Amino acid sequence: MNQLHLIASIAERDALRYTPAGIPIIAARLLHSSTATEAGIARVVEFEIAAVAAGRISELFNQADLGGTYQFDGFLARKSRNGRTLVFHITGFE
Repeated sequence: MNQLHLIASIAERDALRYTPAGIPIIAARLLHSSTATEAGIARVVEFEIAAVAAGRISELFNQADLGGTYQFDGFLARKSRNGRTLVFHITGFE
């Protein structure tokens, strides 16, 4: 199953736009920082991930505070059909 639950802050956010089909969509970059245990050793984990929100959630995401920290839910998918780059597709956040 492809599910991702991530606590992150909104580092960057593009302007809300609409697809040719009229669906609202917004792209962003999320910043995550935490500590995880690997092989019994605490490890600092920090990364930035490309994200996109489409439909009703994009309008809510557009109103969220830039720099604010939220819990995001969604899935990972390729940015384009033949690409290798992954994008986090946000389906919910609080």
